[in-house]
Amino acid sequence: MKIILFIFFLSFSLSGHAQLIQGNNQEYAGKKLTFFRYTDPVTQEKEEVFTLMFDQNGNFSTQLNLSQPAFVTCDFGIYRGMLILEKENTINLLLPPFREKLFADQKNPFFNPVEFWFATDQANLLNDQIAAFDAHLNQLTDKHFNSLYFNQSRTTYDSIAVQLEREFGATRSNIFKWHKKLKLKAVEADAFRLTAKNVAEAIREVQPEYWTQPAFMQLLDKSFTNLLSFESRSGTGQDVKKAVASGDLSRLKKITVEKYMGSGSMADLVLLKMLHDAYYSGDFSQNHILKLLASGYFLSDGDKNIRSIAENIQKKLKHLRPGTIAPVVCLKNTDGHLVCSDGNPSGETGKFKYLIFADTEMAVCQEQLKFLTRINELFQKHLDIYIILKKTDLIAMKMFLEKQQIPGIHLIDEKSEFIVNYRIRSFPMCFLLNGNHEVVFQHTLAPLDGFEQQFGHFLRRKLFEDQRNGGAYN
Repeated sequence: MKIILFIFFLSFSLSGHAQLIQGNNQEYAGKKLTFFRYTDPVTQEKEEVFTLMFDQNGNFSTQLNLSQPAFVTCDFGIYRGMLILEKENTINLLLPPFREKLFADQKNPFFNPVEFWFATDQANLLNDQIAAFDAHLNQLTDKHFNSLYFNQSRTTYDSIAVQLEREFGATRSNIFKWHKKLKLKAVEADAFRLTAKNVAEAIREVQPEYWTQPAFMQLLDKSFTNLLSFESRSGTGQDVKKAVASGDLSRLKKITVEKYMGSGSMADLVLLKMLHDAYYSGDFSQNHILKLLASGYFLSDGDKNIRSIAENIQKKLKHLRPGTIAPVVCLKNTDGHLVCSDGNPSGETGKFKYLIFADTEMAVCQEQLKFLTRINELFQKHLDIYIILKKTDLIAMKMFLEKQQIPGIHLIDEKSEFIVNYRIRSFPMCFLLNGNHEVVFQHTLAPLDGFEQQFGHFLRRKLFEDQRNGGAYN
């Protein structure tokens, strides 16, 4: 079973307590490790917290100002490292032998890093205690796997809980106590197929400062994912669908209160998760879900955490929706000249822009890019093509583009800045923008996957409407 770091809302303050993180590892000389935190338990977006810089001898040292404990994670090479920061503690960080990803792993969007807890030479920090707890829990559930998960033995589960309490019950930290309780509840939910209502009883009292513990997020996902879709297929499913379509948030809140969570901030959190998941489910109108999320009920909620999460969800769901302005891509092309996607390379205004994020080391991207010749022949009067390339071997990249005579403007995203801004999960990924740099489609197809038909149908309709209205398109 996976070892997962738990993280709660962290706060940095210049008036907080200084913490020193230091160490040495020659294998990491000249590298840097960037640590992130989760912003909230629903979107699970990450934001940067700090970066460790290694000198030529592998030494590193950084000082943080903390107002409360902080829980961070870092992806590097094949690893996902996890660390708990405690105010006024010096952490002498130990690092594993550095291992780069294999070529296949680098190109695999579903690659799962090897998760581990950063070791410290103190061996008694909260980080070490939670690592020890998770390791023992995993050992016991593996040892009693058949009895626990196949036979659903309550005696076995209780025995595991007693053993862990005997070994770790003396740890006084509230952070640790919640982690222990939530991790055990997750095992119980798996073993005994607990319903969301059963799990709700265990998490109802979890305070907002613990909501971004991965132990909590894991349990929330396990029990409440796609719950609104489930309700829409139940005996009262038509009422649920009508409530969503009419913007009747009170009806949906009533379902949450009566069936799952009762009143309070936790009920609002579960309702927000239900709406978030429903947006992606295909069972409801996305516009209706966005309207519910924009309700004054959430944005004026007395709990600032609920207000913040509702805003985060709206920001995530509205990102690059049709009609929104896409981030302007400004990068150097393969000849080293800066080019921006809001320009007019052909000298004609109002043309559409086809953005393709690609990696030329991937065979699937190579085949997709080759088909751009056909796209360019058909639509060059109405379409500019921008290829945003992941940084790889520049010589090999240019040889491929020149040999295959790939049309369009070729830009290199050396720091993956726009790969992050456009939230590219896998290559290729495409976007169609109009002359105002606004997103046209919810999902723009890749060249070989039907873009010719998708854009052709749209363009014919657009040109007809413009001709009828006597105006120019944009």
